Amino acid sequence: MKRFDPDLIFFEPQSLDYPLGEQLYKHFEQAGIPLKMTTSHNRVTGIPGDTDAQKYRNAKRTLVVGVRKTLKFDTSKPSAEYAIPLATGCAGHCHYCYLQTTMSSKPYIRVYVNLDEILAAAEKYIEERKPEITTFEAACTGDPVSFEHLTGALRYYIEFMGKQPYGRLRFVTKYDNVDSLLDANHRGHTRIRFSINSSYVIRNFEPATSGFEERIEAAGKIAEAGYPLGFIMAPIMIYDGWKEDYLELIKKLHERIGDIDIVDLEFELIQHRFTKVAKNTIMKRYPKTKLDMDEENRQMKWGRYGRYKYVYKKEDAVDMEQMLRELILSHFPNAKVSYFV
Repeated sequence: MKRFDPDLIFFEPQSLDYPLGEQLYKHFEQAGIPLKMTTSHNRVTGIPGDTDAQKYRNAKRTLVVGVRKTLKFDTSKPSAEYAIPLATGCAGHCHYCYLQTTMSSKPYIRVYVNLDEILAAAEKYIEERKPEITTFEAACTGDPVSFEHLTGALRYYIEFMGKQPYGRLRFVTKYDNVDSLLDANHRGHTRIRFSINSSYVIRNFEPATSGFEERIEAAGKIAEAGYPLGFIMAPIMIYDGWKEDYLELIKKLHERIGDIDIVDLEFELIQHRFTKVAKNTIMKRYPKTKLDMDEENRQMKWGRYGRYKYVYKKEDAVDMEQMLRELILSHFPNAKVSYFV
């Protein structure tokens, strides 16, 4: 797919004091992309658009280059001990994405340039917990692979963690922009997970991300490079022909990676869910979406963030989980299915 390149860029003044900030400024200046200064990402103004929908789409094409001031990391249970700051936001337009609500007013992409300061903070967390392993999640608030070609930050983090006997990194992506990571000195300390789905779901609900075949090929490259590999199958959806489509997905995966000796292959299964707030936001931003959010076909479940969410009815969810577990383990008998939610 075509790589993400922003149409408008804001720089926080302090970002130019760091090598990566200076490098990005020179790169975009030479490319002729409009550059603006902002005292803080919270004060970004002037994103063009006559309607909220237009402003939202233009914001998704906007990059803010800044400094991560808060070096206290959020927890990231159950997948990791901490969320390590790298960037916020994503170039994709996935209709169902939880960032629709959590970043509703700030959908632009933010990248941080004070990488060494962030990693020094990570090292302190590692020291506090050793000899236990400390794992950091790098994709809690966005997809860092979508702009790795601009920053190189992910490779920097991977090689840092490769040197940490008690530190590990993990992240998930919908992008195939992984070539620059293949020869990184990861030493098996970074787990790369791909968000995968049926071709129907990717085609209809995940615009501006890598396609079905592209993700599978990227996963094959990562497996061949010796990284621990994982897949998040999410959001799993029920629609006409869904069972056949998910069978196709697992078969295609097996064709590409089935003969590779993969370290600790892991699958995570997440059914589609939505809240009333998310539904309203999605319908405003993507009024023609085919996303099924008929509350009559769902049951309510209390979410950990204090809101009810709509998930599939129990009998549908049981059918979904059983089928997918059997499919995965019949094609990948040594894989681990971590959970279904």
